[in-house]
Formats: sequence, C-alpha cells, structure tokens
Amino acid sequence: MQAYPLTSRRLLSLIFCVIILVGGALRAQTAPHITTEKELIGFTIGDDYHMANYTQIATMWKKWASESDRMKLVSIGNTEEGRPEYMAIITSPENMKNLEHYREISVKMGRGRLSDAEAHALAREGKPVVWIDGGLHASESVNSQQLTELVYQLISRSDPETMRILKDTILLAPIANPDGVEVVANWYMREEDEKKRTFVGLPRLYNKYVGHDNNRDSMMNNMKETTNMDRVLWIDWIPQIMYNTHQIGPKGEVVFIPPYRDPFNYEFDPLLPIGIERVGFAMQERLASMSMPGAATRSSAPYSTWWNGGLRNACFWHNQIGILTEIIGSPTPIEIELTASSQLPNGDQPYPIKPQTWHYRQSVDYDVEIGKAALDYASREGEHLLYNIYKMAHDSIENGSHDHWTVTPKRIAALNEAAKKMDPNLVQDDASPDNIMASFMTPGLPKSLYDTVLHDPKMKDARGYIISPDQDDFPTAVKFVNVLLKQGVEVDKATAPFTVAGKSYPAGSYVVMAAQAYRPVVHDFFEPQDHPTDLAWPGGPPKAPYDITGWTIVKQMGVKFDRVFEGFDGPFEPIGFDLQKPPVAIVSGPAAPAGWLVSHKENDSFILTNRLLKADCSVYWLKAEQTVDGKGLGTGTLWVPYSPAAKAIVDKAAHDLGVAAYGIAQMPAGETLKLKPVRIGLVDLYGGMMPTGWLRWLFEQYEFPYEVVYPQILDAGSLNNSFDVLVFPSDTYAVGGRNASTNPLMIDMMKKLSGTAMAGGGGHFEPPAETLPEEYRSMLGNITANKTVPAVKLFVQRGGTVIAIGSSATIGQAMGLPVTDHLVGPGPDGKPKHLPSSKFYIPGSVLEASFNNHDPVAYGMPSHGYVFFDSNPVFDVDPSARISATKVASFDQDAPLYSGWAIGQNYLKGGEIATEASVGSGKLVLISFEATFRGTPHGTFKLLFNSLYFGSATPEQSEAAKVGN
Repeated sequence: MQAYPLTSRRLLSLIFCVIILVGGALRAQTAPHITTEKELIGFTIGDDYHMANYTQIATMWKKWASESDRMKLVSIGNTEEGRPEYMAIITSPENMKNLEHYREISVKMGRGRLSDAEAHALAREGKPVVWIDGGLHASESVNSQQLTELVYQLISRSDPETMRILKDTILLAPIANPDGVEVVANWYMREEDEKKRTFVGLPRLYNKYVGHDNNRDSMMNNMKETTNMDRVLWIDWIPQIMYNTHQIGPKGEVVFIPPYRDPFNYEFDPLLPIGIERVGFAMQERLASMSMPGAATRSSAPYSTWWNGGLRNACFWHNQIGILTEIIGSPTPIEIELTASSQLPNGDQPYPIKPQTWHYRQSVDYDVEIGKAALDYASREGEHLLYNIYKMAHDSIENGSHDHWTVTPKRIAALNEAAKKMDPNLVQDDASPDNIMASFMTPGLPKSLYDTVLHDPKMKDARGYIISPDQDDFPTAVKFVNVLLKQGVEVDKATAPFTVAGKSYPAGSYVVMAAQAYRPVVHDFFEPQDHPTDLAWPGGPPKAPYDITGWTIVKQMGVKFDRVFEGFDGPFEPIGFDLQKPPVAIVSGPAAPAGWLVSHKENDSFILTNRLLKADCSVYWLKAEQTVDGKGLGTGTLWVPYSPAAKAIVDKAAHDLGVAAYGIAQMPAGETLKLKPVRIGLVDLYGGMMPTGWLRWLFEQYEFPYEVVYPQILDAGSLNNSFDVLVFPSDTYAVGGRNASTNPLMIDMMKKLSGTAMAGGGGHFEPPAETLPEEYRSMLGNITANKTVPAVKLFVQRGGTVIAIGSSATIGQAMGLPVTDHLVGPGPDGKPKHLPSSKFYIPGSVLEASFNNHDPVAYGMPSHGYVFFDSNPVFDVDPSARISATKVASFDQDAPLYSGWAIGQNYLKGGEIATEASVGSGKLVLISFEATFRGTPHGTFKLLFNSLYFGSATPEQSEAAKVGN
C-alpha cells in the first residue's frame, strides 16, 4: 500500500471527519425527546400519595408511541368492562422494522418443529422476547406504575446498557388488568387531601367478576383479560421469559424473587427450573450490585412451581421461564419493621435491609431494576434462551412420539414397595437435611426395578387422546377443546370415521396428540396430579400448598375421552386456534310434534330452559328417564310442549348450542315437575366476594336472571316478596357470622399497609360507614346468626329456596337442619372433635363421589363422578330428625382421591357433600364442596342449576294424551 505524507490540509480534513463521526455518535446516544410523565398527568410515577389510573397510563403510552420509534402500542383485546387492553412493544428502531420476522422466529422456536441445525441458526438470528406485565392484582399498586416507568426509561434513555437492551431484545409490556387499575387508582385518589388517601374500603372487586382470582384463571381462560394475555404468551409470540409482578413482599424484606420453594412439578423439562434459577439469581445479583438490599428467595415465601392456574405458573407448562416477584410498597409511605429472622444473612435472605420508612418511588425503582435485570439477562443470553425453549419443545415432541414414563410420587412408592418385597433393608427414605449424610451409606436398589417398576409397560404415558362426539354432553366436550386451544395446544379433528386400537370413532372426533411442544399441558389436563406428601418434618403436620394440588380439567368438566398408548394416525386435520362451536344438533320427530324431549345431561339445556321460560313457554322435568333411539336422556328429561315460540327457541338452541331436541307425538306419561321462572338473589358482601363474582359470571354464561343481595336486605326480612331463591356462595357465611370490621387486628393491619392488598386477596374488610360515599353504604353488613339467619329461615319456611355452597353450607345447621360434622374423632378429653390436619388434610383436590340422580337436585348427573374438594364441610344427617333430608351426593369409597393430595381420605367414607331438605314450605339445599369453583367444574354445575328451579317447581301427573300447553 502506498504511503502518503500527512500534510496540514490532510490533517485538517482528518480532524474534520473525526469531529463529524464523534458528533454523529454523540447525537445517536442523545436521548430522544419524550414528554415527561409530569407534563402529561401532573405528577411523576412513584410520587408519594399518587397513583396513575389506566386512563392516564393509556394517555401517556399513546403519546410516547407517537414520539418514539422504539415503541409500538397495540391492543390485545377488550376487557370485561369493554376497555382496550394495551400492550407496549419496546425494541430498537431497526428491530421494529423486522418485528414480524422476529415474532415468527420466536413462535417457531417455541413450537419446536425444527431440525437442530435450523434451531441453532434461528437462535443466532432471532431476538429473545421478554414479557413484563403490571397491574394484574390492581390493589398491588406498585406493579402498574413500575411498568409505566420502565417503558418511559427504555424509550427516553440512551445510555450504553439501554441501547444494548433495545438492540438485543424485544419487550412485551401489557397492563394486565386495565379495569382494576382504573377503579383502584380512582378510589385511592378520590380524596383531595393527599394525607387522607387510602385503598381501604374499595367497594367492589377490582376485576369485574373475579377480583384476585384473575390470577387463578390461566387454566380455564374464562376472563377476557386472561384470554387476551395468554394468546400473546402461548400462540402469537411465545416469549422465552415471562415476568409477572406482584405485591406484597416478605416481612422485614423488600421483595421476593425466585427460585421458588418445592414441590417441583414433575411435568417440567429439566431446563425449566434451571432457567428460572438463572434469571432469578440475575435479578438478585443486580439489586445487590446496586446496593439495593432486602431481596429474599425460596423459603422466604410460599410460592412454588406445583400449581397450574396463575399467569406465570401456567407458563411453566409451556416451556417458558416464569418469574414472579412480590414487592412491598404503597403510595402512602409504609414502615419496614425490624424482624429478627430477616437480619441474619442466609442463602435465602443474603442481604438484609435495615428498618426504615419506605417510599413509593423506592418500590418503583426496585421493580424497574428487576425488570432491567431480566432484559439484561436476555440481552447477554439471548441465543441460549431461544435455543433452550426450542430444546424443551423438541424434547416434548420426542417424549410424545415414543414410549415414555412420567415418574410421580406414587411410582416412587411403588418402587420402594417392590424393593421391600425383595429385601426390607433396601427401602430408601426421602433425603432430608437430617439424614442426607446417612443416605450416602444406604445401598442402591436393583437396577432391574427401573425397567419393571418405573418403566412398567402398563404405566407408560398415553400417545394421544380421543374425544368422541358420541357422549352425553358433547357441547361441554367442545368447551373443553376450547380450553385446550386457549392454552395453545394443537388439536386435530377427524374428517372421516376411523379406528384406533380396535375401537371405531365417528368423523368430528377431536384428537389431541402428545407429540407436541405443549405436551406438559396435554398431560396435565388429561391426567391426575400426584402431589408429593409435603410435611413440615417427618411425621409432622402438612405444609400448606400455595394454591390447589389437583385439578385434572377433563374430569372436572365431565368429558369422556379415550387414551391411546401406541402410535396412531388417521384422517386428521389440525383445527388451528380459532375456538370451536358444537356441531348443529338435530331437531327430530314428526312434522307436527306435541313437543320435544331434551337431555338433562347437557349443561346447555339450562340455557334453552332459561330462554323458554323468559318467553313464557312451558318446561317440565320428567321423573322417569326417557330414551330415544337407545340413548338415555338422563333422569329429569326435559319436556317442552309445542308452541310456535318454543319451536323457534328450540331450533335456535340446536343450531347455536348443539342441544338436540327429539320431537314426539304426545307427552310421556308419569310424574313431572313444571318449572317456573325464578327470582334469584345472589348474596355478596361489601368489597365483593370472589365466589360471588364467579357465580355472577356463571349465571350470565347460562342466562340465569339474578340480583345481587347484601346483608341489609336479608336482615330486613319479607324476602319472599322479592326472591324465590337465595344463593350463598362459598365464604359468604361462616359459623357465627362475619364481623371483620370490628376485628382490631384486621383494622391495625389495614392501617399499617394503608390498604395494600393482603397476600390472599380474599379477606372481607369493611370500613366505618361514615368514611364512605352514601352510594356504597347499603352494601355494608355481615351475615349473622342472630339476625340474618332467622330472616332467611323464615324465607324458606314460607316457600323460598336457599342454596348454600362450599363453606357457606354450614348455614344449614344454623337453620335447624339436623346435620353434624362427619370429620370428627376423639379429642384429648374423649369428646368428638374436628380432625386435625395431621389426620385429615385435602387442599384443593379432585375426588370421586356418588350422586343420587333420582333426586331432582342431581337430575342429569351420573351415578358416580368427580367433585372438586377444598377442605370443605362434610356432613352426617340425623335420620331420626323430624326434618326430612335427602342425600344427594356422598363419598362411598375408602380412597376417593383421584387427583391431588389427601391425608386421611378414608375418613370421608359415608359423609354427605350435597343434601336437600324440606323446611316448612320451602327447600334448603347444601352443596358443601366447591361445585362451581372458579368456573371450572362443569361436571357439577347441574347441582346448582337444578337447585335453582327445584324449590318452586310444581309437581304434576301427566297423561299420555295430554298435548300442548
């Protein structure tokens, strides 16, 4: 290369070029002008005594999206109250130009149907996608605010780390509960005097229907907000990291950060818990490196990886790193108290924090830095994140493509039992800190047991599942298929009849193959859960799970299906992820029928019933089960007499709902119950009870008319003038009544936290009436034994119906029904006492039960089925009492557990869980298990729906020749 002398002119030219280049670089790193929060809403996020509502957040986000080429704002759907649910997409302008390409890469990696070489290439090319949300539990106010601040910082700063994060990653940032953020912020900010601002006394649930349970809905996706978010998570984007922000932090600390405590769920790929630990430790490391103490992990909080219903939990089954943090904080400054247990550093609390007054901005800053830690980790480890989600998906497909065994606690018990038969000295106990050294000296088990027990051919996993239209309630089976589709599960549909394992199936059958990326979801929804026995110490009391321990959705919904254990194929086509409608049903019979028979086994027959009664058409239940073409229609078969109005409604139900109607020439003979329209009062308490909210949603799905009723109305009496039925959802009544508003401990806690949500999110608390606007005071009051119960009992005696569900079923004894606690044993003094948890403990599990389906409350039910039981009352009824009671549902097995965890399940045998009795002229129905829990157990909805009509139905004796109305 020729060398040129450096003349003065050339030197000046070089200096000028350097100045231009440096100036350009400086300009590139200068923050773009973004309108500040204070300019837009009058205060800065994190200011004490201030909280932005959703309208203000949306206003800021819209403005920022118009000002920044780093931000795109999209609506992912509408909320239950009709608001658009906004999600900000944050990345570099260069990435934004190719956003669809990077989204497609993320989805391909999450679906796993690639070669290893293709996966490595796409992992290098793609951009890791990180989800960070805020506001799911709206009263946990830090979370929606910190997300807004994080968005602002990422689009307004140009420091090297921010620019690297934008270049390397894509952030999805949705407000998870817009309706709740609006109502909670407005309630807090309603006082002009900022020192009087408080969250205490919020008059309603912060989700339209389910409040805190919006983070219990990611199994069923019943709520619109859940469906919106889960479609982004599991279908449209499939991010590799999902970070779900919450409150409130561990006592004496600032924030909980994963890893989580055990039990670890055995459905997961081993890369998943490792990924959770790596991201969690990166978050903790960032805080420590910035001298931000007070982070705690593992045993410092109850959060585990077992249960599948929360927004971050459900991501585990989709091979995504799901992170949950729980932070302290409130717009009203709070105190970090001195707690001895948190001041000595240990592995779960490595960096203690001194007691101090804590301000809102501190919580916002912590959460922002934790979010940046996730983004920084994704920036540095993006290729690994993308490849690992592919690897987990690919391994799921492989596991479903050949013989595979899932090792559960029951299989380990079988392994030890087999070893014991070979040699009693070979049995191995679970290792614990007390015996782990001794376990090194324990001889290993014979290797042959691995194949004969853990890989017992009779215990291998299914290769797929078939849901045939040939079942009692196919429309509900289609709803189950839709639950799977909302999970992102791949489902096929048969285009022609086919045969598998010697059994023939019709066209229209749904087929769910195990060989897919979301195999953990498939296995989880079709198979029972086997929760490990989790004791405080060997022989000690059980450790409470974070939520429930068994769910098995297909059984709770009462759907029939077949497992297939060998590889199979057929005339199958994928149906995509658009929700399915049941096939149009037949309306058969003569051209001019006397009326139609409708199966009582179909849940949607209640929608038909409600439409008919609303149109003044007649509906009857026939005591004797009717059969059409060899198909039983269930006890209590519906009889709908012909009328032009009825025909139009029946035809529409067949077309839209898939409810078949069988026309016949004359009404069947025998005993009937003629139904009447009912006026339903649904009991609620101030602030909103989640079980009531779930029933509001459920009644609307099945078109039952209802009115919400508060204690003051009940206490006033004369209830028969306004209602035919009163429904007490679980938790609305407790023995002795509720009076939390006078509980000094509750009041003290609420004052300290300034209304910050309690961890459980379901406590009933009432503020003094004088602190409330007049419009809410009529909602105050409690269900009491001395005032409410006598008024309700008089309502029943005069012909009304009371239905009490779950824990509220204890009202039966208060109303004089001769019921006693079935779950008793001799106490220390020899007298009967409720069994302690060391002897009986069933926290949220699926059990087998028997149903008396000849009683109208259980019409349409099978003789045996499944119930969801969550530490509920179990009764004995005194047969010698003057009040006659009929057993509707009970336990008739020594070991009724199907899915979950049960200690002492043998105590259940003979106990009743649904009872109906005549009290005066009315009916009292006790359904003591969770028959409608979180809108999940479709298989037991009928017990409630039947009870709504039974009390006011009129017995009649039909004649064979009787026709028409």
